Amino acid sequence: MAKTFGERIADVLIEDGLLLPSQLEEVMGIQKQQGGRIVKILTSKGFVTDQDMVISIGRCLDVPHLNLPKVHPDEEVAALIPKEIARAYKLAPVCKLANKLFVAMADPMNVLALDDLRQRTKLEIVPMIATEKSIDDALSGVNTGGMAMAQVMQDAADETDGLESIQENRDHLDLDKLRDQGEDAPAVKVVNLILVQALKEKASDIHIEPFEKTLKLRYRVDGNLLEASSPPKSLQLPIASRIKILSRLDIAERRLPQDGRFRIRIAGKEIDLRISFLPTIYGEKIVIRLLDKSALSGSVATLGLDERTMSIFKNAIDAPHGMILLTGPTGSGKTTTLYSVLQELNNPEYNIVTVEDPVEYQLIGINQVAVRPEIGLTFANALRSILRQDPDIVMIGEIRDQETADIAVKAALTGHQVLSTLHTNDAAGAISRLDDMGIEPFLIASSVLLTCAQRLVRRICSNCKEEFVPEPDVFEKLGIPELIGETFYRGAGCERCKGRGYAGRAAILEILPVTEPVRRLIVKRASASVIKNQAVQEGMKTLRMAGIDKAREGITTLEEVLRVTSEDH
Repeated sequence: MAKTFGERIADVLIEDGLLLPSQLEEVMGIQKQQGGRIVKILTSKGFVTDQDMVISIGRCLDVPHLNLPKVHPDEEVAALIPKEIARAYKLAPVCKLANKLFVAMADPMNVLALDDLRQRTKLEIVPMIATEKSIDDALSGVNTGGMAMAQVMQDAADETDGLESIQENRDHLDLDKLRDQGEDAPAVKVVNLILVQALKEKASDIHIEPFEKTLKLRYRVDGNLLEASSPPKSLQLPIASRIKILSRLDIAERRLPQDGRFRIRIAGKEIDLRISFLPTIYGEKIVIRLLDKSALSGSVATLGLDERTMSIFKNAIDAPHGMILLTGPTGSGKTTTLYSVLQELNNPEYNIVTVEDPVEYQLIGINQVAVRPEIGLTFANALRSILRQDPDIVMIGEIRDQETADIAVKAALTGHQVLSTLHTNDAAGAISRLDDMGIEPFLIASSVLLTCAQRLVRRICSNCKEEFVPEPDVFEKLGIPELIGETFYRGAGCERCKGRGYAGRAAILEILPVTEPVRRLIVKRASASVIKNQAVQEGMKTLRMAGIDKAREGITTLEEVLRVTSEDH
């Protein structure tokens, strides 16, 4: 059965990484119950922005997308189509070249509109696609670029010219004044703008950093920190107070670090925000981590593993007991992958308990414990209590010490499935780390089912992906001189990816199953390199090999693989 236009658009959105299969299922269910167009439901639910939707529709129809706010048509061109006709058909004239009239349309498939324009203007009509709002604003004479962040920041600075600054070295603070400043219109406006802009940029973190005369704002997008228009220095305290009020933190305490969290709902998405305040010599540095539940894949199938590796990974997940360890540096997506595994295992038949520091995503149906060392609730103490709660599956945020490692290994040996993370560079290093922590090799060999190393690489923007042949030195550095001259992919840079050539990130994984030969090496206390070589002989793909596969598939670039992996990988 042929797919409808809406289903084809949804496929393009999923392919571009802008829509999750679970979100499409929800939309299909709404359409079945209430009717309506898939495209309309996707934007009304906030799953896809209007801008991303028109770009994807343009790709599907092979119609160029136009950023209408940046276009200023001549008066002669604008006069070719009466405004009442333009409003009725939701279109706007753009430019005229020879006998061709380029027209921005909300619906470039509107054949009646195209025929009518052709007859009225006696010109060949070339349709382009733009958002309905940008067309409405263009016809109303409004510049739809939206108020730039720099302009909002400037307006806020103007509004706060007379705002009294409270010196950092004062012992006594006027709490009422601080609270009022936190609720002040400029502070509220700027904090809201910062959060909305972070979501538009698909940022994972927001950094607000105080310096002697300036306040710096940066967003972490696809792993890289990017500078943004910064708020005025006069708003430093009001912004901090506003965020503390939202996080229910002590607005008077500025000498000690504070951590908090709150939740917001923007564009139909529920976002958890984790807040960290750190006192510096020029005030408090604020870092906000944005945790978007819709980013959880809900399935290990979306990890992009090859068939053999996926089979090994699934077998380990489906095992009734044993330990699965994920390794990698901070920010490599280990915890997100574990949450995806938990989502897949989440079933009323299982008692699933986690112990984390802190709890990043709050999941329905899973009992989550946050460690609090200041009152004695450590990983080890929490884990002891959890094992008395008759769990089937236990997730430990991180194994940091010998005591936690010992309890986790014994839990895996006594019929529990244990998921956890370790800070090592590769999969084989997890075995050595447990040994270094004092766990007996025979216990490691008996309890560990699989270790996995993970990194995140930036995805090539699907909107401006192009073929090219990389320089020979890239192949030499990656140790694949045999591929010199082969065609790979890169992003040329476009409006959707803001000229970066990348949009989103993908995981590359090195998965080491503890087979019988590997088990024997563990018992003999073989080094991590020997265990790794054995796993490679058995068919394991190293991080670098997995990354090169992703580059050949056009998901990432060889330069990205080189950036996140080393020769040892």
